[in-house]
Amino acid sequence: MKKRLAIGFFTDVFFPMIDGVVNVVDNYAKELSRDFEVYVFAPDYGEITNLDELPYKIIRAKSIQIPKFDYRLTIPTFDTIFRGDVNEIKLDIVHIHSPFAIGMYGINYAKKHNIPVIATLHSQYKRDFYERIKNHYITNLATKELMRRFNKCDRLLAVNEAVAKVFYEYGANIMPMVTNNATDLLPFLNSGYINELKEKYQINIEQKVLLFVGRLDAIKNLDFLIDSLILLRKYDFKFKMIFVGTGPYEDVMKKKIIKNNLQDIIVFTGKIVDRKDLSAHYKLADLFLLPSLYDSSSLVQIEAASQKTPTLFIEKAVTASTVKDGVNGYLSQESSQKYAEKIIAIFENGDDHERISNNAFRELYLTWDQIVEKIKVNYMELIENKRLK
Repeated sequence: MKKRLAIGFFTDVFFPMIDGVVNVVDNYAKELSRDFEVYVFAPDYGEITNLDELPYKIIRAKSIQIPKFDYRLTIPTFDTIFRGDVNEIKLDIVHIHSPFAIGMYGINYAKKHNIPVIATLHSQYKRDFYERIKNHYITNLATKELMRRFNKCDRLLAVNEAVAKVFYEYGANIMPMVTNNATDLLPFLNSGYINELKEKYQINIEQKVLLFVGRLDAIKNLDFLIDSLILLRKYDFKFKMIFVGTGPYEDVMKKKIIKNNLQDIIVFTGKIVDRKDLSAHYKLADLFLLPSLYDSSSLVQIEAASQKTPTLFIEKAVTASTVKDGVNGYLSQESSQKYAEKIIAIFENGDDHERISNNAFRELYLTWDQIVEKIKVNYMELIENKRLK
């Protein structure tokens, strides 16, 4: 019987942490496990996480908590158990999902064993660095180093065309190939449960339901969003805002909401792990709000589209590159006042909103099985090219 090819995903963030990269890696791994042996090399978070039912194997490396952040610094080079576990596995291809410690470990493994290495570009690292350290010189040095690492890979995959251009400008040797993100969510059809949620969150018939799903982090432009909600209240627009997720900025947000007397129309649900329940919350919403200028291709906008819920972005946001204003979603100027006014305008014509909602579903909703078929083609091409060399 022919041995199945082995794929190694190297990522510096994984369960129990939940973010876009984690969801991408998990869904890639689950889909690919049908045809390949899949290993995920990820940080140890120092807690027990029940992941026994997954169809792929997770190999953990020691990590250190970074002060004031919910991400961790992984130290695979100094973890003898991790190094031993990796050496026992004969991988046929390496796929990195970050350029940091574990990602670099994956690149070095691939070079040592003469196998192909591929990288998915998830984040606008230069913007992220500057937001954290506020120093252009150090930001440029860090970005140059990351691109040195990425340029060691045999192929770069970008999550949309705008991200491909961003990384080419960062210094990629060749233009990255585009492989879009997707979702595992299915259309939610239980109207009874939607009514239960309306009762739970005390949503009345006059209120439009606005939704945000993701890490509650300042980098997501959440101050901008709350400023827009404050204006909506002043304009006497009837709404209920729901925040799904947790994060380091949550307490700051809640204080600002209380200070502006918005607590009666804003709900924090915390993290929702159950995927059907999450689908229901997208279905409940009339409009998804994503003011982030940081995200590259957020999964949440695709998840929202799966339930015919369109998204309102800020113009020129990289994550909005697949969206046309008034066709399959909405764009606003980068002004909290304009953003609030756009929300009001969206609901002035119910027929237009329904048309755009349907277009979002038809044009933006992608499933992982569709995307993974393209990933397989990349893998087999690279493996064959390496063998020929």
